[in-house]
Amino acid sequence: MGTFERIWLTLVDEFSDLSEIEQITRTGLRLCLAVLLGGVLGYERENQGKAAGLRTHMLVTLGAAMFVMAIREGSAQADAVSRVIQGIAAGIGFLCAGTILKGSRTSEVKGLTTAAGLWLSTAIGISVGLGHSATAMLGTLLALLVLHWLPGLAERNHNTADSQGDDRHVP
Repeated sequence: MGTFERIWLTLVDEFSDLSEIEQITRTGLRLCLAVLLGGVLGYERENQGKAAGLRTHMLVTLGAAMFVMAIREGSAQADAVSRVIQGIAAGIGFLCAGTILKGSRTSEVKGLTTAAGLWLSTAIGISVGLGHSATAMLGTLLALLVLHWLPGLAERNHNTADSQGDDRHVP
């Protein structure tokens, strides 16, 4: 056997996890979807001037999807997949904890929404990795509603309450 043949067989063996076009397509689509959905959330966060933005959310969803896909493709049992998901959920907690800042008063806490968004991005990545793409897309849509639409609604209600409150104090 020649050198070229040995190298070729080594490469084929090394990349055997993606040996069929169906596997390549499924893996590529899932990883791209994870990046896309993380990017959607990250773009919204970056536009709001938050610390964890586009790249962070994309990497979190991609990483979560890859962890789950790697263990699932290895034909792992359900309990092994469950342990991986538990590890991902615990591990993202450290990243999220780093985004939370507490001020001198108890009421001065910043970064909780950023932490929750990263936690949700992890769940979205896990969903994509498990092949639950529709669930991941619905979760992303709901997150956008909560992050983008809900604050405007709350502000409108607050402004309405303030204006009604001011009217009551007028003699």
